[in-house]
Amino acid sequence: MFSGIDEVDWASMEHAYGPADDVPHLLRGLASDDPAEREAALDGMYGAVHHQGDVYACTLACIPFLFELVVDPDVRDRGGVVELLTSIGGFDLDEDDEAEIDEDEIEGAANYAMAAAAVTASAEVFVGLISDEDPGVRLAAPLALATLHRHPVRVLALLRERLPVEPDEEVRLALVEAAGRVALRHRPLAERVGQWLGRLADRADSPGLRLAALAQLARCSPDGLPGDVVPVVSGLLREMRAATGGGTDPGRDGADGPATGPERTAKNARTVGPEPSDPAPADAEAAGTTTVGLGAPGSTTTDTVNSGAPASTTDTGTGTGTEPAATHGAEQTAAPTLLGQLRALFAEENAGHSTPWAADLLRTLHVGLDDRVADRTALLADQLRSPDRHQRIDAVRMSGGLIRAWRGSYEELVALVGEQVADPEPRLADAASHVLEELFALAAPAADALAARLAADPGSWVKTWAGGPPGLGSTVKALARLGDPRVLPALAAALELPRVPHDVGAAVVHLGEAARPLAGALRHRLAEVALDEGAYDRASPLLAGLTGLRAGEAAPEVLRVLRGAPEYRGEWLRTAALRALGSFGPAAREAVPELRMLLRSPVAAARTEAAEALWAVSGDAATVLPVLSEGLRADQAHDRRTAAAALGALGPRAEAVAPRLRALLAHGELWLRVDAAIALWRVTGRSGEATEALLADWERSRHVRVRVAECLAGTGPVPEGSAAAHVLRNELASVRRHNAMDSGYGSHDIHEDEKLLALCRTALRGPGKGTTT
Repeated sequence: MFSGIDEVDWASMEHAYGPADDVPHLLRGLASDDPAEREAALDGMYGAVHHQGDVYACTLACIPFLFELVVDPDVRDRGGVVELLTSIGGFDLDEDDEAEIDEDEIEGAANYAMAAAAVTASAEVFVGLISDEDPGVRLAAPLALATLHRHPVRVLALLRERLPVEPDEEVRLALVEAAGRVALRHRPLAERVGQWLGRLADRADSPGLRLAALAQLARCSPDGLPGDVVPVVSGLLREMRAATGGGTDPGRDGADGPATGPERTAKNARTVGPEPSDPAPADAEAAGTTTVGLGAPGSTTTDTVNSGAPASTTDTGTGTGTEPAATHGAEQTAAPTLLGQLRALFAEENAGHSTPWAADLLRTLHVGLDDRVADRTALLADQLRSPDRHQRIDAVRMSGGLIRAWRGSYEELVALVGEQVADPEPRLADAASHVLEELFALAAPAADALAARLAADPGSWVKTWAGGPPGLGSTVKALARLGDPRVLPALAAALELPRVPHDVGAAVVHLGEAARPLAGALRHRLAEVALDEGAYDRASPLLAGLTGLRAGEAAPEVLRVLRGAPEYRGEWLRTAALRALGSFGPAAREAVPELRMLLRSPVAAARTEAAEALWAVSGDAATVLPVLSEGLRADQAHDRRTAAAALGALGPRAEAVAPRLRALLAHGELWLRVDAAIALWRVTGRSGEATEALLADWERSRHVRVRVAECLAGTGPVPEGSAAAHVLRNELASVRRHNAMDSGYGSHDIHEDEKLLALCRTALRGPGKGTTT
């Protein structure tokens, strides 16, 4: 084995972490008798040689040796190598991609193409693996065939022939999944595959296989789904739970419902990894998770790590993902690798779960159901009523993903998620509170449940982490974002801690006047802040809270911070203090001398921010107008934006700067154009050219829509039949949230989208004039 491996000039190549001279060691590690060494080697292949799906010269050089591994029956965990090859060779570069490649990407694109050609040329190897003695290999082979083999008709025949004789239930599911993949990649075959899947959905000999057929049918031929798909799926899941005889929680009422699990994974706690890099938008949102890369230099994670990604992925027919592979039925040991940690986490989460792969089938079904929000909501509501905690945990996560990406009526679903926060299983209660935390006003049906948990569990009010500031617990944030005053005791307690949680200020802002009783504690803690290098971290949450309350009585404490800001992060601290003083308005009149002094600062940002605050405090337009006008010429776009916004606040008093604002409508910076257009409208009182510019940027970027809608709502109603009315009505008619992303999400996405919808309605009807749909 590995003949010629030492003749390759590995040292002349590079991978994600530098010279590739360690690649022979990794390849030999994949053939080791030691399971921990095999796992470490696979971890290294994904982390360096095929880092986040990248293909380097050393990746190409590995391909022949990886094929040697998969055909040797003495090598353990060959399924993992099959999936690695599938990922390396499965990149699709279509004509649209080729048109977008720039000079810096040409070499990488060529590597992808060469990898696809090399793996595809040897894909006949996978034909023999579909009946391999190792179930882990058989689990990985169907997707490899569907992705890489050049003859899809032959692949379909192989999949159909293998299904009746395959003894392993999960491999049978992989065969069905691979058929769906073929249909997506080769659309002329979709009708043929759909007919076969429809027959399986009606007649297969196990509820799991019928559910798998329905899931793939939803992906490749959704018109073939039964009209009563929700009760059909619910019934199949009940059959699956009854067949395994597990899952009923003691003390729960036994109401039946669908059974699911956190992820589609092998039944023997096989190795897991991140989700594929190319899911359809609904893949990520149906899972209610976001992904983490393997060994990514400089990579970041988002709010939730997907702790049980499938070995054979729920894909969309474009690429195969970069996740590490299964070791279905193979010996496993704890290893200090990301793969080992994820596997252990998955095993812990799914202890006692008889059908953990069912959740992946449901996610696939959700992908196919797409914008059928009512059906998806009904299915999840049924799941949340299940007596099985595993089912409810996954339903909670999927509910978060659904609401995050799609607009709809979610009162019943949210109430059912709220019921879970009282569950004695911490994973379920915590998952529910995390979902509710992101819903802001949409969490109202769960408010009482959140308040009850808050009162019952003071220990969860504040979370601490090693090496970072404390933060508020999910239940506290969820209630605060609802503006519910029942959260005040928790916030008051947080303000008494030696280190104030970093997000206290944001919670106060959402509570508004309901948080007025906390003003004294905020002032007291701000007065105690030492003005050293840690001042910004300690003072910023307090300043944010006082800004939200417009607590003018705190002006002395804020002035102390402004005057004594240290050099380290002093500009950030100054900005926060000036914002607070501006929010106080005339109540901060004692700050006027300090603000006038800052107008002479050598720092452009300081001058602009001081002028903005001085206008809010004193109304002295004559003094601030020259400063703000000069701010429109600042070097930094951010400083120009600040000046434009402040000039808009002056209104007609700033009409003299209209020509400068008008000139900025052609600027290359998107946000500067938007702020300049809004300011121009406000200083001239004329909407024409400003509206035209704002609507053009509305179409260019979804990210500016809330800002533009705020402007339109503040001056509405917009004329019926106008271009603005057309744009607003189109937004209201969309089922997809304007900021739903193909992968990942932000913690405020739902709030921002609901805010956009409310602003669109206000702009159409005018303030205080009923409702508009």
